[in-house]
Amino acid sequence: MITLFDKKQQRIPLKIWMSRLDELEGATLQQALNLTRLPFTYRQIALMPDAHKGYGMPIGGVMATEETIVPYAVGLDIGCGMRAALTPYLAEDISLERRRSYLAKIRNRIPQGFDWHPTNQPGEVLDRMPLHLPLFQEEDKRIHKQLGTLGGGNHFIELQKDEQGRLWVMIHSGSRNIGKQTAEHFHKKAKDVSRKLRAELPTSELSFLPLDTQEGQDYLEAMNWCLDFAFANRQRMMEFVLEILDCAPLDELDIHHNYAALEEHFGRMVWVHRKGAVRAGAGDRGIIPGSMGAPSYIVQGQGNPESFLSSSHGAGRRMGRKEARRKIPVEMVLEDLKSRGVEVQTGHLRELAEEAAQAYKDIDRVMSEQADLVQPVIKLTPLGVVKG
Repeated sequence: MITLFDKKQQRIPLKIWMSRLDELEGATLQQALNLTRLPFTYRQIALMPDAHKGYGMPIGGVMATEETIVPYAVGLDIGCGMRAALTPYLAEDISLERRRSYLAKIRNRIPQGFDWHPTNQPGEVLDRMPLHLPLFQEEDKRIHKQLGTLGGGNHFIELQKDEQGRLWVMIHSGSRNIGKQTAEHFHKKAKDVSRKLRAELPTSELSFLPLDTQEGQDYLEAMNWCLDFAFANRQRMMEFVLEILDCAPLDELDIHHNYAALEEHFGRMVWVHRKGAVRAGAGDRGIIPGSMGAPSYIVQGQGNPESFLSSSHGAGRRMGRKEARRKIPVEMVLEDLKSRGVEVQTGHLRELAEEAAQAYKDIDRVMSEQADLVQPVIKLTPLGVVKG
């Protein structure tokens, strides 16, 4: 871990879980340093080994605040996270033909990208939608068709095997469009509030909402519902997949990695913003995926207080999406996956390069740099992927 603290430039220290500072791109470091100068941040800023540039706050950043919430420090895809399930099958018992059949059925059953279900979906979470907030009134009809859909970008459904040869299913997805709409809607309100308070901020992307305001309370209500929706969305997709596999799970876990929560740290109740970070309290189980074709890990938290009980949420990008599409031929990605024995199903072949291994950091390097945050418990190797 590296600690940066220039008292002339920072209010609080920046702690970076990387072995060398040159591993961190300049824009990401500057965003992290900006957080140390905010008047409401508490004790220190933590930067995980998968950190890369985001809106205002780096993805892979952890920040604690007092009586304040920063919408862009939670992220655009509120509640984005992972779900993993252990099946009763052994991977060696699933032939290549059967694996391809499973992946095709999953792709046909679960809408990806901008696609939704053609009809409204049932769900208890939908009955609890905060329709007194105008934003949700506007999105109501769309949301009912998006429960149980994958989305696009780096979202995926994978069939994987562990080191004992057991078959697992892993899903990466979030709150779909409502999370993005919530983030952008309340970011605009945060800019208005910050302007009225004449707050001096390094960038307007770090505009904030005091929690003693109606706007702050409305954001918390909307954010928490988006978290519930994201959880229910992954749960529904896992139900679809397990139906296709014709089995019940032997074990299942689900985690968010874009959210804010009220927690006690160093004797004080603070709002911990985890943007691309996983809670890693002592004994907490977590999921840290690698890039497409690379291993993923089920982990156990070490309870390190210096990271606000957090760890990385994945491998972390080395290239932006546009750069990856420009530099990495799709044919190379397909050949690489074939050499690893990974089947891929996607309706967005041109976007495949965005999730290529070359576009991400090495997951095993990331894991080694956070050995004091999490302990790997299960290593999962991909067998097939449905990419959003």
